[in-house]
Amino acid sequence: MNKEILLSNIDKIHTTEMGIDRIKKNLKLDTNDVVEYCKNKVLDKNCNIYKQGKNWYCEIENIIITINSYSYTIITARTLC
Repeated sequence: MNKEILLSNIDKIHTTEMGIDRIKKNLKLDTNDVVEYCKNKVLDKNCNIYKQGKNWYCEIENIIITINSYSYTIITARTLC
């Protein structure tokens, strides 16, 4: 699947309150703007973006971000190890 689809819809990416808490905890982030943090990771030229089923997976710097391909909701983000 063409990652340009995700990149061209980067402004639609969002998450829920629960998603914010989950991402902050999983990645040990000290920022309240986890959506902006995730968008920046997705936009990084070194990010490996691929689609499996209904989700996009974005892997960079030992982090994997899962984004629903229909709603552009960040489901979760976690470290790979």
